Amino acid sequence: MPEETPTILVVEDEVLVRSATSNYLRACGFNVLEAANAEEALETILADRQVRLVFADIRLPGAHSGLDLVRIIRGSHPNLKLLLTTGMAPFPEEQGVTLLRKPYFLFEVERQVRSLLQFHPVQAAR
Repeated sequence: MPEETPTILVVEDEVLVRSATSNYLRACGFNVLEAANAEEALETILADRQVRLVFADIRLPGAHSGLDLVRIIRGSHPNLKLLLTTGMAPFPEEQGVTLLRKPYFLFEVERQVRSLLQFHPVQAAR
């Protein structure tokens, strides 16, 4: 039985970064949803029960940062996988959350996502 394609929520306020990351992950075979801030992300998570991983920037506009988002998600959706990114120095740490330093290569995002989700679909023979 083929593995179900996971849905990833990319939370990034910089539209070009969000678009590039989302399009790359779609090309890698993932379902991708997008949000520009923590509030949009929370609305998306509540509306779409299929989200399995949230990839969020730590610095987000609005009332909540990416770290706030992680803490809220942990309380309401403890099974969601979390991947954070930042260009801040010093690099903040959040126990149990994978952090990826900006600027990142898109293949690094894919590698982290696949690792966290343990998603490695079998390629059909050509």
